[in-house]
Amino acid sequence: MPAGRRLLENSGDPLTFENAHPLSYWTCVYFLIVTMSTVGYGDVYCQTIFGRTFLVFFLLVGLAIFASCIPEIIDLVGTRSKYGGTLKNERGRRHIVVCGHITYESVSHFLKDFLHEDREDVDVEVVFLHRKEPDLELEGLLKRHSTTVSFYQGSIMSAVDLSRVKVHEADACLVLANKYCQDPDAEDAANIMRAISIKNYSDDIRVIIQLMQYHNKAYLLNIPSWDWKRGDDVICLAELKLGFIAQSCLAPGFSTMMANLFAMRSYKTSADMLPWQDHYQQGSGTEMYTETLSPAFVDLEFWETSSLCFSKLKLLLLAIEVKNEEGTDSKIAINPKATKIQPNTQGFFIAQSADEVKRAWYYCKACHEDIRDETLIKKCKCKNFANQNSSGQPLVNAAAKTLAAAKKNGGRAPDALTSPSQGYNRSVPQQDRPTSRSSGGGNGGTGDGLTVGIADDQAKDFDFEKTEMKYDSTGMFHWCPARLLEDCILDRNQAAMTVLNGHVVVCLFADPDSPLIGLRNLVMPLRASNFHYHELKHVVIVGSVDYIRREWKMLQNLPKISVLNGSPLSRADLRAVNVNLCDMCVILSAKVPSNDDPTLADKEAILASLNIKAMTFDDTIGVLNQNPSTGGDTLSPLGSPIVLQRRGSVYGANVPMITELINDSNVQSLDQDDDDDPDTELYLTQPFACGTAFAASVLDSLMSTVSAPVYTHLIVLFLNKKKKKTMKIVYGNNRHTSTKMLSP
Repeated sequence: MPAGRRLLENSGDPLTFENAHPLSYWTCVYFLIVTMSTVGYGDVYCQTIFGRTFLVFFLLVGLAIFASCIPEIIDLVGTRSKYGGTLKNERGRRHIVVCGHITYESVSHFLKDFLHEDREDVDVEVVFLHRKEPDLELEGLLKRHSTTVSFYQGSIMSAVDLSRVKVHEADACLVLANKYCQDPDAEDAANIMRAISIKNYSDDIRVIIQLMQYHNKAYLLNIPSWDWKRGDDVICLAELKLGFIAQSCLAPGFSTMMANLFAMRSYKTSADMLPWQDHYQQGSGTEMYTETLSPAFVDLEFWETSSLCFSKLKLLLLAIEVKNEEGTDSKIAINPKATKIQPNTQGFFIAQSADEVKRAWYYCKACHEDIRDETLIKKCKCKNFANQNSSGQPLVNAAAKTLAAAKKNGGRAPDALTSPSQGYNRSVPQQDRPTSRSSGGGNGGTGDGLTVGIADDQAKDFDFEKTEMKYDSTGMFHWCPARLLEDCILDRNQAAMTVLNGHVVVCLFADPDSPLIGLRNLVMPLRASNFHYHELKHVVIVGSVDYIRREWKMLQNLPKISVLNGSPLSRADLRAVNVNLCDMCVILSAKVPSNDDPTLADKEAILASLNIKAMTFDDTIGVLNQNPSTGGDTLSPLGSPIVLQRRGSVYGANVPMITELINDSNVQSLDQDDDDDPDTELYLTQPFACGTAFAASVLDSLMSTVSAPVYTHLIVLFLNKKKKKTMKIVYGNNRHTSTKMLSP
C-alpha cells in the first residue's frame, strides 16, 4: 500500500503527468498510519488525482477490516492472561491443588468446609485447575474468595500445566469426582488417570482422590509411587455411603451423627428456633479436632483423662495417638483400656471450635484446679508447667465425683464410650425366637390349621452355645460357604410364610444394566464378628434379580441373605417381607440420573418411601401363644413348641426407614408434613435430622482433609468397629500439629 501510493503521487496527474509530488517510501508509510488512526496531522497529504482516489478506496476498505478485527484483538489480549500464567506464591504460603470435576456445586461445598470460620487460621491457598473456563456462577464464587482461591485453565494431564500451578510444591492434590455421572466406572478411570499424571510429575506429592465404585480402588495400588503411609488416600463415595447406612440399621441416626461430626458447621441460635432445632444445631456444630495433651495428664489412664476433660474442660476426648517405644510408629486407640497418657500425646476431641480444644494443652493442675469456668483456662506462666507430672490421685477423686454425679443424674460413665453400635447388640429373648427346624423339612402346619414358616438360618442355629461360628480369613466378618443365588430367592408366597422379624429390608431400584453400587458394603457391617450369629439381622433384598445376580459374587459368602424378585413399589411384596416388622427399611437406587431433569433422579425412592408410610397393617394376627391348659400347643415342624411375638407397626409411617437421595432438594418430598423452607440446607431438614434421609453430597466434606490425613482411618474405625474395645490402626509417621480435624 505505501509503495502504490508513492508510485501514484510521484507519477503526477493523468494524461500530462504533471503536478508530481515526490514522496519517499517511509513518508508514505507514516501518512497511511496517521490517516488510518484518524489522527490526520495534515503535514503530509495527497496532491494528485490518482493519489486522492486511491486514498478514498483505501480508507473505506481499511477501516472496515480494522473495525472487524478490533473485538478479536481485544478478546485475545484480555482473556489470555485471565486464567493463564503461573502461580506466584508468597514466600512461606502453602497451597493445595484441586482438579477433576470442577463446578459451582462441587467448589462451593468444598470451600464451605475448607474456609469455615471454625478452622484455625491456616494460610493455605486453594488452586483450582480445570480445562474449561468457569461459568458466570462459579466465577462469582471465585471472586468472593479471591484472597484465598485461584483458578487456572489447563489440563491435569499436561506437565506444563502442572508446572504452572507448582504441584511439586503443593501440600496435596485433590481429585474430585462427578457424583451424577452417567458411567461411574468411566468417571473413576478418568480420575485414576489424573492421579497417575500427578504422581508421574511428582512422586512425593500427597494425592486424595474421590472414586464412585469401591472395586476401582484396587487400580490405585498399581501406581508405583502410591503410598498410603505418606498420606495418599481414596474416598469411595459408594463405600462410605453404604457403610453409614449400614450402621444406621444398627444404631438409627448414626449416618446423621457422623455426617454432622466431620462437616464444618456453626452453632447459631435465634429466638424463633424450635427447642429441638436449638439442641440439634448445637450438636451439629461440633467437629473433631486434634490437640497435644498437657503434661498434667501424663501417667493418667485414658478413662481418668477423658473424665477430667469432660468435667473440667468441657471437652469430649474420643481417642489418643499411641506410639511404640522407639517412637517410629503411631497408632490410633479409641477408648483404650489400661493405657496411660505419655508426654506429647495427641488427643482426638469433639468440640465446637479449635479454640476450645486448646484447653487440653493449656490445662495446668497448679493454676487451673480451682477454676470453675472452663473459658478462663488460658495459657499460664507456671515455671514448672513443662516439667509438671501429676500424681493422679486428685484427678482420680475428681473423676470419681464426676462419675457419681453422672449416675445420680441418670447419665452414663465415661468408660461406656465404646463402639457406636454397642447397646444395640442385644440378644433377642429366647421366647421370641423359633427353637428348632429340620434342615430339610418344609413349612409345617399347626393344630389350628395356620401355616407357620421359619427362616432356615434362624432355625438351624437354635442351640447358640453349640453353634460353631465361621469367620472370613480376617476374622472380622461372619462367613458361610458360597451359595447359589437361586437358593436364596424367595417368591411372594415363600416370603409370606417365612418368619421375618427384626430384619433389614433393602428396597433396591435398579435396571439389569445399572452400575454396581457394591451391596457388600451395606451387608458386611451387619455381619461383623462382634455380633453372635443369632444376633445377625436377616437381610431381605427386594428388587430385580437380574441386577442382584451381578452383585451376588460379593454376597454369596455372607450368611442370612434372602432375595425377593419383585418391586419395592408393590405393597404385596412389602407385606410379604413383613416390612412392618423390620428393624430398618433401606431404600436405595442404582439407576443413573437423567441429564434431562436431575431432580427426577430420586422419583422411585421418594415414591417407595411415601408408599410405605401410607400403608396400614393388620396386626391382630401373628401372635401365637403357647397355652398348656388348652392342650392345643402350637408346634413347629419338629413338634417342639414355638412362641412367635410380632411387634410390628400398624401404620407404615412408624416403620423405621432410611432413604438414599441423589438430589438434596428432594428431601422436602419425603415429609409432606414438614414445613421447612424449600431453601433450607439438607442438614437442617427434619428427615435428615431424624436419620431417615441420607445424601451423598454430605460426603463432600471428606475432601477437606489436607491438614488431617489420619482422620480417614478414624472414620473407617467407626464404620468397622470390632469386638475389642480398643481398636488400633497404623497410619504412618504423619506430621501433626494443633489443627482442625475436618474429614476423612
